[in-house]
Amino acid sequence: MVKQFFLTLLFLTVALSGFSQPEKFDNILYGVAYYHEYMPSERLDEDIRMMKEAGISVVRVGESTWSLYEQREGEFDFSYMKRIIDKMYDAGIKVILGTPTYSIPSWLWYKHPEVLLDYQKGEKAYYGIRQNMDITNPTYLFYCERVIRKMMENLAQHPGVIGFQVDNEATSRGVNNYDFNVAFVNHLKNKFKTPENLNKIWGLNYWGMTIDSWEELAPRDGITNTAYKLEWERFNRKAVADFLKWQSAIVQEYKSDDQFIMHCFMPSVQDIDQHESAKLMDMMAVNVYHGQQEDLTGNEIAFAGDYFRSVKNGKNYLITETNAQTIGWNSRIQQPPYPGQMRQNVYAHLGSGANMVEYWHWHSIHYGQETYWKGVLSHDLKPNRAYAEVSKTAHELERIGKKLVNLKKENKVAILFSHDSNDALNFMPFDQGGSAWGPTENDYYRNTLVGQFHKILYQNNVGVDFIFPEDAAFENYDLVIVPSLYIATDALLNKIKSYVANGGHVIMQFKSGFADENSMVRPMLAPGPLKDVCGFYYQEFSNIKSLELKDDPFNVGDKENKVHTWAEYLLLETAKPLAFYDHKYFQEYPAITINEYGDGTLLYEGCMVSDAIQEKIIQQSLDLAEVQGVDQKLHWPVIAKSGVNEMGNSIHYYYNYSSDAKSFTYEHGNGTELITDEPINNGEELYIAPWDVLIVEE
Repeated sequence: MVKQFFLTLLFLTVALSGFSQPEKFDNILYGVAYYHEYMPSERLDEDIRMMKEAGISVVRVGESTWSLYEQREGEFDFSYMKRIIDKMYDAGIKVILGTPTYSIPSWLWYKHPEVLLDYQKGEKAYYGIRQNMDITNPTYLFYCERVIRKMMENLAQHPGVIGFQVDNEATSRGVNNYDFNVAFVNHLKNKFKTPENLNKIWGLNYWGMTIDSWEELAPRDGITNTAYKLEWERFNRKAVADFLKWQSAIVQEYKSDDQFIMHCFMPSVQDIDQHESAKLMDMMAVNVYHGQQEDLTGNEIAFAGDYFRSVKNGKNYLITETNAQTIGWNSRIQQPPYPGQMRQNVYAHLGSGANMVEYWHWHSIHYGQETYWKGVLSHDLKPNRAYAEVSKTAHELERIGKKLVNLKKENKVAILFSHDSNDALNFMPFDQGGSAWGPTENDYYRNTLVGQFHKILYQNNVGVDFIFPEDAAFENYDLVIVPSLYIATDALLNKIKSYVANGGHVIMQFKSGFADENSMVRPMLAPGPLKDVCGFYYQEFSNIKSLELKDDPFNVGDKENKVHTWAEYLLLETAKPLAFYDHKYFQEYPAITINEYGDGTLLYEGCMVSDAIQEKIIQQSLDLAEVQGVDQKLHWPVIAKSGVNEMGNSIHYYYNYSSDAKSFTYEHGNGTELITDEPINNGEELYIAPWDVLIVEE
């Protein structure tokens, strides 16, 4: 309770006092994470010389240096880091300084083993790896706060420090410690007030598991109740958000108005409420890793950019880590990039709205777990092919970066992303992996549902934002895509209805509207409050392996004319069928429908569809919403991105994600290709070399 009061008081103090937020950069930042402490010998001056020669403009330091700052408990020394910052500043290289809290010193676990994680069913974390502690543990937080404040007192006002990173790739890390469970129960008391109310909302009469007092609530370990599991995941996200806001508030006390606060998020981690976590941060930052060579598609870059740009309502973001040479905690997936790919990746990030790109990391590490996660320099620490490509890119950015920085994007298509639906579908899978009793995890986030929609929009050069149930601004978009919205409040579903009635267009997937915000299946005809706007109802559903659609209604050919995994038996009222199953028993039920409702339309997919069918559905919906543009005539591997720069001019990026040269007709207004400074005219045939990029300022 003391800790909770302290956090609340601290957050309110910061919120009431107000704070400055740096809005814009004056140029693109391009750099590396730098760990001089990992070097086998002293070479700081040589590293800085090479960075300057290459054109590196920023480094990120310090997120793993707690044991250097406080080698023994209570004995602090920041001279090591000050020397690094001093020399970077003298060389004109900007510094982002991290709080060193994601990896604890050995004396801390030795004296206080209680800070290490307890997992479910008796499993425990051990010392020897980073991120092995309970981020809600009071002892851990005490030492965290002390080292952060000492660091800020000694280093925050250094003129070379432009911003601060709080912690690193934070998650709740599977925490199941006693204090975390106590805090969870307190959270339930605040939200549900009484055990009787909890029994009713969670349906604890099922299997006779009602509680008479809060002390009777069982820990998460053996729980099967889906409402409990959903609330547990929400509390995990809240714990991370509280932790990051707490650190941000401490840093805010010391930083100057022109310094920023951020955290390096991971795009694949979903036990984080990114929006809430970043409330006291000035901008988003994200670590993006992906395949190289023939596995480089640009999709991961675009997804991360679209998602994290959207969290801050279109604000530009930072790339704090991405591939340099190869990645991996072993040598099984080593893919050094083809010539041109490192440079192309930088411009891919910028085209999505990034204001900084940093590699992880400057030099390849000579010992430890990440030996094969190589930096710009290999283990020999000599100039190499990667260094040369970084240098080429850096010097281009010195010349044209001012025309690329602070790019603003206005998209007319959005994807609704629901953390709750992601969790609930993982608790109650619908695919045919595993058994009817064993939980298997749907890849809701990355590939199966949300990922399929985003990939197809990306490959068809359709700009897209993400919106979130908490503050979904449907009215800003002409087309909204709703992947399986399994968990939703009545208010959110009614907001979708109003959006369609007022002229909006929606593509919606199966299972939407099925359960309420407490994971209770609605006691009404599915899809519940969406019944009128969908124009149908259903009472049955079936798992399926693979079925064809009758008469290939989307003209995709026999190979792609397939739906799979799930089928709802839709009974039409006002909706019109777009496709039927080609099956003796399923043929009476439409697979895909569209309904006119008010001034808008809702297209519903009652099954999982192939990529080719999904592409046709999206293209037809774009036509209906009248949001097609000239770049939608192009298709992956030629990718187009666009935005408006600080001068009010349109910037058009074109990328070739293949090993063959590509050509296309440029259909925007006359302009200049920024890298070559060549004039470009409307209607001109342009050529892109393999793994290259063109940038036209219109």
